[in-house]
Amino acid sequence: MDQTATTTERTENLAKLACAYAGLVWGLFWIPLRALDRAGVGGAWATAMFFAVPLAFAVPFALWRWRRLLGGGWRLHAIGITAGVSLALYSNALIYTEVVRAILLFYLTPVWSTLLAWMWLKEAITASRLIAILLGLTGMAVIFGIDVGVPWPRNSGDWMGLASGAIWAVAAVLMRQDERTAVTEMTIAYLAWGTLASVLIALAPFSGAPRLPSPEAVGGTLFWFLPVMVFLVMPATFAFMWGTPLLSPGLVGLLFMTEISVGAITAALWAGEPFGLREVAGVALITLAGLAEAMAALLVRRRGAGGSDS
Repeated sequence: MDQTATTTERTENLAKLACAYAGLVWGLFWIPLRALDRAGVGGAWATAMFFAVPLAFAVPFALWRWRRLLGGGWRLHAIGITAGVSLALYSNALIYTEVVRAILLFYLTPVWSTLLAWMWLKEAITASRLIAILLGLTGMAVIFGIDVGVPWPRNSGDWMGLASGAIWAVAAVLMRQDERTAVTEMTIAYLAWGTLASVLIALAPFSGAPRLPSPEAVGGTLFWFLPVMVFLVMPATFAFMWGTPLLSPGLVGLLFMTEISVGAITAALWAGEPFGLREVAGVALITLAGLAEAMAALLVRRRGAGGSDS
């Protein structure tokens, strides 16, 4: 294996770890969101705060790289709009419905991503990818209780979770197609459009959020909110914005499934949501879905290495 191939493989492995790490962090994301809600930053305004505060930190970078931001053209803003709207909807879904339902409805995204990559990028749907999707969908069905009926979205939070996964699939495909835009510009565009989307959701009648949170409510949360942003949310944001363009959209969706296990367990521990044998079985299946393609690739490499030695 030449040096270029080794470097490419190492970069892809780092991208996989970055996306899996981002998924793990997003599995904890509901905790500060609901803490903001309880502190008086009502409902959808909590999501707006999660976008607006890091955007404020990003303004100096935006001023420094304004030429590159303008040069990114429509494609950069298409990435920013789809990624920002998707995560704004998903964040609100975590507030307006059960944590596990929001997460699992979002994680139909590997299905949408794989189909879009097949139609748009002409990527083949491999046997390992198909197995991973089937495992993931089976795990979702188990947790949702397919035995008692079709797990159809039942409230605005459910619909936001479902829509966020479909829109994220489009964002992942656009990011995969774009090899020119740096991660800094993509992150700034994502934060800007996400801020706008989350404010519009907060102002929408269906959100039920108050018109504006009080300055006292916002100020009273900053002592813990800023460290969460700096040490948890922003590194995860940078990780998924960097890693996503380097990987197949369907694989990105599967790697993000680490969020399901973390979200289901933490919601059971701290939000009183159910976590019995059904949830254990579902999380196990979904975790296997996230590992299936990586395990298949490892087997192929080992066979290839064995063949080259003989």
